[in-house]
Amino acid sequence: MTINSRFKRFDYLSWPQAEKVVNAKGATLIWPFGACEQHGPHLPLATDNLFAEHLAAKVLEKLPSSMPIWRLPSQGIGFSPEHASFPGTISISGTLLLQLIMEVGQQLASMGISRLVLFNAHGGQIGLLEAAARQLRMKNPSMAVLPCFLWRGVPSLEDLIPSKELKTDLHAGLAETSLMLSLEPELVGKERPLDGEHQSPASIATPPEGWSLEGPVPCAWLTKDLSSSGVIGDSRGANPRLGQDLEIALVNHWIKLFSSLMGSNWPPTGEKFLSDDTTD
Repeated sequence: MTINSRFKRFDYLSWPQAEKVVNAKGATLIWPFGACEQHGPHLPLATDNLFAEHLAAKVLEKLPSSMPIWRLPSQGIGFSPEHASFPGTISISGTLLLQLIMEVGQQLASMGISRLVLFNAHGGQIGLLEAAARQLRMKNPSMAVLPCFLWRGVPSLEDLIPSKELKTDLHAGLAETSLMLSLEPELVGKERPLDGEHQSPASIATPPEGWSLEGPVPCAWLTKDLSSSGVIGDSRGANPRLGQDLEIALVNHWIKLFSSLMGSNWPPTGEKFLSDDTTD
């Protein structure tokens, strides 16, 4: 039986093909997570979902086709209550998203999947997916669960995005607008908004001294606290060339990480933990 690995989509397989895939040593699935939420007046509601889908697909295209790693359909509606005051945003509760990950994850573990990667592009649900991953792993210790954020830990971003923007470009600013201009330019409007901390008008709230929007001591902010346009950042310098550079940086970063994962023996088993802790 030949498995067509062109798309690396798990849901494109027949059941006999799926059986062969899940029985492969180190069988790994990538589950892209996005959101349906406002991204200012110039970017589509599906921005995060498009990023997760496109980047996961591009990474898989460049990994050896023999690697037992496949992609699930993306979860395009996520946990987005911070954007609820803007039309178009559709958000599900944290409880529902957690339940979804648990139910799907437990079925995958029962099939024999070795690793499940939650490949997330929406910053507002990072902590939630991390908690879901820990709970899912506790229920299914034989399956590794790895919650990832698309933009986190990519060292080359520092060479592409000004340091101020790296700290304050939280939503629909320079990075996201540029990346969308590279991936789906026809979905990008002509506006290039500047809003949020960059504007700092009297009507925009600022965190108390020592606190921040993100980072070590973050506030649980709502977009309407910071922005009238829905943008938290500066998109004025966005351009397709920067988007292409960001795309290359992101793809190369995740190729490196997935190659490392696929070449490892992770996850450790319960038997190994027991033998390590046992002394004569």
